[in-house]
Amino acid sequence: MTALADRTSSELADVRQLARGFFEKEVVPRREEFAAAGRPSREVYSAAGQLGLLGMSIPEIYGGGGGDFRHEAVLFEEQVRAGDSAMQLGVHSGIVPHYILAYASEENRQRWLPKLCSGDWIGAIAMTEPGTGSDLQGIATRAVRDGDDYVVTGAKTFISNGAHCDLLILAVKTDPSAGARGLSLLVAEVSDATPGFFRGRVLHKIGQKGQDTAELSFDGMRVPAANILGESEGRGFAQLMQQLPQERLICGIAAAAMIETAVQQTVEYTKSRNAFGKTLFDLQNTKFELAECATIGRVVRTFVDDAVAKHLVSELDVTTAAMVKYWTTDRQFEVVDRCLQLFGGYGYMEEYPIARMFVDGRIARIYAGANEVMKDLISRSL
Repeated sequence: MTALADRTSSELADVRQLARGFFEKEVVPRREEFAAAGRPSREVYSAAGQLGLLGMSIPEIYGGGGGDFRHEAVLFEEQVRAGDSAMQLGVHSGIVPHYILAYASEENRQRWLPKLCSGDWIGAIAMTEPGTGSDLQGIATRAVRDGDDYVVTGAKTFISNGAHCDLLILAVKTDPSAGARGLSLLVAEVSDATPGFFRGRVLHKIGQKGQDTAELSFDGMRVPAANILGESEGRGFAQLMQQLPQERLICGIAAAAMIETAVQQTVEYTKSRNAFGKTLFDLQNTKFELAECATIGRVVRTFVDDAVAKHLVSELDVTTAAMVKYWTTDRQFEVVDRCLQLFGGYGYMEEYPIARMFVDGRIARIYAGANEVMKDLISRSL
């Protein structure tokens, strides 16, 4: 057991070094380019795939790395520490492939997963609709069976990777009269030439400006019936509930990394900046603020690491995942805000990473289920 732990620790250190180098060399220097375009280039996904950084927890027989969720967690942490918010790797590697691995047919696993792991294809998942946010039972996009196909009609919004995606998991209603049991998940292979599939505008956000968050619409788009996830219709809601804990844990991992990065950078800044004849760090208020923020970071890290350990042995329940998601992202916003204050006017300048953390991280309290919804889920277990 010790040897295995040591080997895994060494592997994770290697992944961390590889990921750090990738973001520093391939992604961060292009931050302004991606922000201006409203999307990252497809080439950075291909580059990540060539390095083996995509699908690290997917079995090797499907083109993945054969690791576990810890390998993915290291990637997400290094992305946050590098200050990149253009690549939506949480969706592409942390969410989409795992729906396919868990519920797709063997033929479709072999067709789709290698292309996602190589970066040849970019993955997205479409749940949110213009009139429906966290209420997944209220979606209106329809999929009607027609021979060997489903015909999909409706609209989705706030879709990460929407402008680039080649593979799209769609939450649809196959039986509108059945409530949650009428929801299914379909996988569509899409391109700009797909009949009935339309990419809308890339949305202008206050943060994550380099990430292609888009509107999508469907007007009679045909999807093979064989692309439904699960053996029959109506399993989508249960599948979402089974997979959402990992999505929410990814939010917690990012929150922990952002808190630690914000504190580290603020300590460095306050120790180098002078005011009133001493460094900012020498002022009691600065010391106390950073002491509190560092303590919050330690508690968040402990909570997240415990949740990761539970997830590795399939013991991360829906309630705990909701606790992780809401509490860590609330603390992230609190700590980043307090650290920004210690930068003074410079904290309000976009050229400083703390300012980008402030706007890039704000969405964490909203996506993957708004934090108010997380509290409601938790209350049901009380």
